[in-house]
Amino acid sequence: MKRYLVLYHSPMSPREMMANASPEEAKAAMDAWMAWAQRSGDGIVDLGVPLEGGSHIQGDVTSVSDGTVAGYSVVQADSLEAATALLEGHPHLSTPGGEIDILEGLAMPGM
Repeated sequence: MKRYLVLYHSPMSPREMMANASPEEAKAAMDAWMAWAQRSGDGIVDLGVPLEGGSHIQGDVTSVSDGTVAGYSVVQADSLEAATALLEGHPHLSTPGGEIDILEGLAMPGM
């Protein structure tokens, strides 16, 4: 099986989303995530966590990260198409401006 890094992008930080959600909305969102994880079963390697802030390093210059990456997961599948199918109907896609990138992890020789 191949492993894929799933990056969740959002124009709003996870902290803002959680702060603006009512307890009922927060529970519904968590229930949707858990339902996705259950449907995905062994396809989930690491459910991940929300992300916030950070630094961007380019050469010897460090700046504030653009902050669009709102979280990550790690999934496993036989192909990119199968990994993409795991993310069909993902709850992040129902958030305003929510986008997902799926990136294949490549085997490193000697590792």
